[in-house]
This record gives sequence, structure tokens and C-alpha cells, in this order.
Amino acid sequence: MRALLLIDLQYDFCPGGSLAVARGDETIPIANQLTPKFDIVVATQDWHPPNHKSFAVNHPGKQPFEVIDLDGLAQVLWSAHCVQGTPGCGLHAGLDLTRLTKVFHKGTDPAIDSYSGFFDNGRRKATGLGDWLQARGVDDVVVMGLATDYCVKFTSLDARRMGMKVAVAADGCRGVELKAGDIDRAFAEMREAGCVITQSTEI
Repeated sequence: MRALLLIDLQYDFCPGGSLAVARGDETIPIANQLTPKFDIVVATQDWHPPNHKSFAVNHPGKQPFEVIDLDGLAQVLWSAHCVQGTPGCGLHAGLDLTRLTKVFHKGTDPAIDSYSGFFDNGRRKATGLGDWLQARGVDDVVVMGLATDYCVKFTSLDARRMGMKVAVAADGCRGVELKAGDIDRAFAEMREAGCVITQSTEI
């Protein structure tokens, strides 16, 4: 069984949002083109409490994009984003929500970030997505969304670690690119792990 994973297609990651990814909104029509091809469509959603430790504002004297040690893990500090109950947390209204089978929240624990749709960054707790897919016989996923070099990458890598076939619709992804080449490196890392990097038109 094959499923489509839509990663963090939320307002705060689109132009005008608090942590906007350049041209992030261009992923929405691609998602809508893909969803009718799948019986199972899952969306992930960053769902942070306001005191989340990945927010620079919660570390006096620190600025967004600085990297700190957070309980033994390297943590990029971000602008406050996708805070529970705020408009920026919402899935983009242009997304055809009628096609969604299930939405999984991540990043709910204030003590640790969760780039992957499956686990937090320390792989200490699961979101439930893996068990939910397994219970439905899903062993093959197509991944797209925001952002290429963070949540798309880590979701794809975790899916491979769990033994799934993974295809990444590259034209349905946009990246942060904190450092030049981050997006290309992310695709290379996913490819090295056995992900197929493709285009939505090929799916």
C-alpha cells in the first residue's frame, strides 16, 4: 500500500509566515495534483507550545539561526512558529483538506524539536505515524512539502530506516538553505539512503 505524506504545509512556512520558506506556497497546487492519486493522504503539522526550546525568543541573548546544545543535541534556534492555536499553525487554506486521511502533530514537547514526521530529533518518542501506517499495510510512501533540508529530509530518512520505499517529489518541496548547498546536500543524503528523488509528474 502506498501513501502520500504532506509535510508541514502550514502558513508560518509560507510567504508572510513567521518562518517563511521562499516560494513555500508553490507546493500547495502540487499537493492538490497528487492527492487524488492516493487512497491514504497524511499531513504532518508542527504544533509547538509557546515555550518551545527551539524558539530563539526562549533563550535570552540568542538570535534566530544560532545553534545551541539542547540536552545533547545540536539545535538550530528558530523564530517562534506554528504555535498551537495561532493562525500560522494552520494548514494552508489552498490545500484540499477533503483529501486528507489523517493529520499528525509533531513538536508538541517543549523540550525537544521534531523535524521528522515519525520521531522527535532524539528519536526518543514517536508521533504515532509509523504505527498508524503499518497498521494499514503502508510500506511505500511519497514525501513532499516543507522544508526540503529539514522536515522533508528527516521524515524521508526515518521512513527508510523503518523499511519503507520512499520517493520524494522534488518539485513539491522547497528548502530553507541556511547554508549554501543545504538543499542539494539534503537530496544527496536522501538519495544515499535509498530514496528515489523524482518529480510529481512521474508519480
